[in-house]
Amino acid sequence: MPTPGWRRLQDVPLLAALREPDLRRLWDTSIPRHYDAGETLRGQGAPADHLLVLLDGTASASATTAGGRVVRFGTWAGPCALDKVALLDGARHTATFTALTPCAVRAVPRARFTALLDDSAAVRAHVLRLLAAQARAQQERLTDTAALPCEARLASWLLDGLSQDGTDGHVPLPGGQRELADLLGVTRVTVNRALSRLRRDGLIGPAENGDGGRIRVLAPELLALRAAPDTGGPGR
Repeated sequence: MPTPGWRRLQDVPLLAALREPDLRRLWDTSIPRHYDAGETLRGQGAPADHLLVLLDGTASASATTAGGRVVRFGTWAGPCALDKVALLDGARHTATFTALTPCAVRAVPRARFTALLDDSAAVRAHVLRLLAAQARAQQERLTDTAALPCEARLASWLLDGLSQDGTDGHVPLPGGQRELADLLGVTRVTVNRALSRLRRDGLIGPAENGDGGRIRVLAPELLALRAAPDTGGPGR
């Protein structure tokens, strides 16, 4: 007997505190959406009138500053909820979300989700704890970005990508080296040199199937040393 679709929402961290009847209602009132790689799920500045629940696939987030610079925030793999802050504060989307792979999404009306927060103290507490933990993790990443050399940032990013389910030892690039450089806060030339050093030392290599959009991690233990240069890795 096939698994009911609503059960897929149980794997979304934001929705983990919801009871079965609430999950069923969210599923029944949500809108299914499918996006091909390269398509925009939501644009920066668009109204955040739905909670975007990414069930399958990987998406990246980026924003353009007033000066025209593109800032890349990272990548997210389903199942997860995207841009939760914009949904909760009722403002507009803080970033443009782009599908890096084919993505399956359920769009939950904002009013339906916020009603659950209003009705349940337990759900509110869970959401606040999750947001606090993510804010703390983001602050730690920003600190690392400011303090670590490029190779250490790159190694840390690769290890983080490797920890996602279904990677099979490969980490997808967020578009290309230019996009990866923006994400790490360095120049394309700098990230190219760091990638070359990791390849030269046998820590990474090309994807097994020749897919230029992915990096194969060959030695995660040694890569972890590069991500923590103060513990003995070169980090330069």
